Amino acid sequence: MEKHITLVAVIQITLSIIGIIIGMVLFILLSGIGIFIGEDEASFILPIIGIIIGGFLILSSIVSIIGAIGLLKKKAWSRIILLVVSVLDLLNIPIGTAVGVYTIWVLMQDETVALLQS
Repeated sequence: MEKHITLVAVIQITLSIIGIIIGMVLFILLSGIGIFIGEDEASFILPIIGIIIGGFLILSSIVSIIGAIGLLKKKAWSRIILLVVSVLDLLNIPIGTAVGVYTIWVLMQDETVALLQS
């Protein structure tokens, strides 16, 4: 089961790095489009949308990285964090759904719970 735990942590870190990059690109892209178009409404609303969506992606990715690092260090609290993140991953069809199901399966195993409790 330790191989599965390590694999879950690596997958979560990898997807989180991708999520941070996408969040930053969305923020820059939406802000740039708003300024480039030159319309007052667009230049006001698009950066706000970029901050909200990009900020959510970046924040959730940082939480996932923290949980994955805790999982690698066998911390009990990391299991709860990654279970919450995995439920959110289920909404990211198709890759996030597969990762979320796999992560939930690994973290709900009795052997994993016992390993992280010790």
